[in-house]
Amino acid sequence: MRVLIVSDTHGMDKYLYKTIQKVKPFDLMIHLGDYGGTEEYIQSLVDCPVEMVSGNNDFFSKLPKEKVILIGNYTVYLTHGHRYGVYYNTHQIKTAAKARQADIVMFGHTHVPMIDLKDDIWAINPGSIAYPRQRNRIPTFIIMDIDREGKAHFTLNQCSE
Repeated sequence: MRVLIVSDTHGMDKYLYKTIQKVKPFDLMIHLGDYGGTEEYIQSLVDCPVEMVSGNNDFFSKLPKEKVILIGNYTVYLTHGHRYGVYYNTHQIKTAAKARQADIVMFGHTHVPMIDLKDDIWAINPGSIAYPRQRNRIPTFIIMDIDREGKAHFTLNQCSE
């Protein structure tokens, strides 16, 4: 199984469109919030299921602020992250994920990518595909692959022009 994970497009979907064209096919797309009112457009870009949560800038969205889904053998907690102090550390968000019996927490908000396995839980942040804040300011996304043994692998990718 192959999953495209993105966040923080803020209505600027140029890189998202290019990324989808470059990395398809995939079996699931996850958007972790701050899509800027373009959720229907984003869903129309792919022909696979899309899981989305709303972020702190998705003021009028009817989508949930968080959800728990299954991906392969993994329980995954999806949230934007802004209510968990993610600019400082992942302690609060991992605690919230553990309370939901999740193996993986996926979040956005910081616009800085992260793939972190500590305390027996994955913390995954794809960064921003539109407004990156890490040092090189290159838009990023993550691909999650589930191998034949059911094990998850995460790859941080940069968007190209």
